[in-house]
Amino acid sequence: MEKQINIPRLRFPEFKDDWGKHNLGEIASFSKGKGISKADIIEGGAIECIRYGELYTIYGETISNVRSRTNIDVSNLVFSEGNDVIIPASGETKIDIATASCVLRKGIALGGDLNIIKTKNNGVFLSYYLNSKKKLKIARLAQGVSVVHLYSSQLSQLELNLPDLPEQQKIATFLTAADDKLQALKKKKALLEQYKKGVMQKLFSQELRFKDENGGDFPEWSNEILGNCLDYKQPTNYLVSSTEYSDNHSIPVVTAGKTFILGYTNETTGIFNTGLPVIIFDDFTTASQFVDFPFKAKSSAMKILTAKLNTSIKFMYEALQMINYEKGAHGRHWISVFAKMEILIPSFDEQIKIASFLSKIDEKINQVAEQIAQTATWKKGLLQKMFI
Repeated sequence: MEKQINIPRLRFPEFKDDWGKHNLGEIASFSKGKGISKADIIEGGAIECIRYGELYTIYGETISNVRSRTNIDVSNLVFSEGNDVIIPASGETKIDIATASCVLRKGIALGGDLNIIKTKNNGVFLSYYLNSKKKLKIARLAQGVSVVHLYSSQLSQLELNLPDLPEQQKIATFLTAADDKLQALKKKKALLEQYKKGVMQKLFSQELRFKDENGGDFPEWSNEILGNCLDYKQPTNYLVSSTEYSDNHSIPVVTAGKTFILGYTNETTGIFNTGLPVIIFDDFTTASQFVDFPFKAKSSAMKILTAKLNTSIKFMYEALQMINYEKGAHGRHWISVFAKMEILIPSFDEQIKIASFLSKIDEKINQVAEQIAQTATWKKGLLQKMFI
């Protein structure tokens, strides 16, 4: 019988030895954080601190720059020693609680409801490992329903496959560099979005104006009601009948709420497709989306807005982002109210200039968004192949 080789699918070529099998309790010691409620967080406080809820919302596998501060007496705090791996001790769901971060620096106060894992192994390597290959196994260890708990006695039994320290360090450095690239792309996207927002404020306040093709001024903007610029349709004839979506299908199912494309369907009848872009508007949230592809609709609470003659649909979409809506009865913004709202708009030619300019910024944002998606997919693949 051949000996089973305990190595990952993807590996740096200079490393040859098998990875060793251990329980987490064999290579680490456990302790708990202490105190630090939300009320204890003070802007400009003297002591940097981490609360357990921040692991879900703020931090990734490594923590160097700490956001929160407190002025709690140091005698009532527990501090990091560097290379500490922290995992929440309680949370709302089992999968959320299976979240590990390595605190790189000493002297960071670690709040209550945090499991602190100290090890001579590389904490960054361990955090990436726990968050990828071991995430589901950690989730299965957690106990509870409405409030989920994760105890050190459970974590100590977690089975691991570990290489020697030099290989751990190389993997940790490589994955950190991949994350640095991902964060740089996200920052670039945020800056582009911030730039677009500033430009829009100047364009729609008319602080910034374009010239016509002859270098002259465009006519002054005029007041118009939205109903004279846009038509709308109830998407009743275009609703998806099944919510069994699959990435294997090709027709997008859309909504105007927080999630734009819900998924993809194989329903080929009742697809909305005019060949022209439209705006999807949500009666309840006043969210809107610019759509330039055929789709099926999720909800009849959406409205499909199309441009009337001498109106740029892209300009109108951007203009809608600048409107401060007032919700109607039951929190719903009825289309009858929406259609009567006044808006200040330029001539059609200037609308086209503004729309074209903003579309070029959108193209840059979308390019970076695609790079982010590709990098995230690449990283996910690495995590699957570099650990056992």
